[in-house]
Amino acid sequence: MRFRFSGHESFPCRYTWLPKAYLHLASNPALFSEENEAMVRLGVGKNMVRAIRFWVQLAGIAEPHPTEPGYQITAFGHALFHPQTGYDPYLEDVRTLWLIHWKFCAHVEEPMFAWYFLFNQWSEPELSRSELLRNFKLEAAKQDRPLSEATLSQHLDIFLHTYIPARGRKGEVLEDNLDCPLTELNLLVPAGERMAESTDGRRREAVFTFRWDHKPEITGPLLAYCLHDFWRRNRPHEQSLTFREVTRAPGSVGQVFKLTEKDLEDRLENLRSDSQGLLEYRISAALPRVLKSFEWSEEVETRLLASVYQRPAPINIAAQSEEVVDHA
Repeated sequence: MRFRFSGHESFPCRYTWLPKAYLHLASNPALFSEENEAMVRLGVGKNMVRAIRFWVQLAGIAEPHPTEPGYQITAFGHALFHPQTGYDPYLEDVRTLWLIHWKFCAHVEEPMFAWYFLFNQWSEPELSRSELLRNFKLEAAKQDRPLSEATLSQHLDIFLHTYIPARGRKGEVLEDNLDCPLTELNLLVPAGERMAESTDGRRREAVFTFRWDHKPEITGPLLAYCLHDFWRRNRPHEQSLTFREVTRAPGSVGQVFKLTEKDLEDRLENLRSDSQGLLEYRISAALPRVLKSFEWSEEVETRLLASVYQRPAPINIAAQSEEVVDHA
């Protein structure tokens, strides 16, 4: 598998970036084609323009247009951020943050290395920066292209700053120091300190652990949407998924959301109602599995996403992009 280690330009995703990029792309699909113009419109430097373009694509908000220059907003992007009909145009709902976390982890082709490794392969109960960097070097050595320690270190820091709040000076409120919104998920939590080796001797460093508790903010409909998305991306020709695939396969809801098997099994018992009858969990001593009752379509995805927010699905929302007012 080929991984991505760069593209974020050393900037984690910021609170305002996704809604702001949505509004500008809706009025100007060629926004990122001319970086100097994008710098003026977005009010940031050139590296931040590139970082915003990267995170917008990783979050599934926009993608390169298949036939024309520029980018097109996805149905997912319109559904979330349309200023009149969007489910969460100001990024205020924690369910949206979990969906964005899911999208960051969901890429099958060239996934982000840190996300793939830590959510799917890391098995230790705790983690620290120095320990992770050592493991990154070992895994990166298996890649078909050389990677410097600086690249790996920066990539690791972007991951950590995505989920762990930065410690700024008291009272300091500057855009450069605003946290990534995914820090609100508390997915990585402090677990103390330990001694670590460094170039200037031994020092104490922070230790973290993934939060494996119930997470009630991951609602049943949200889990159903993400399970459908995992199935569509990873097993599109299969008519069923085993319980183990749902819990432990790379990129599965169990791995990405850090849910225990017991918690996930309890949730799946309500899957039929949570998915509006589209998905069903069949309990079996031999092979418990999830079944689907539909063919893959954008309409199914739209219905499941609407169910997450308990609102009717937007009607032809992509066609409304011309009506979006550029508020930036």
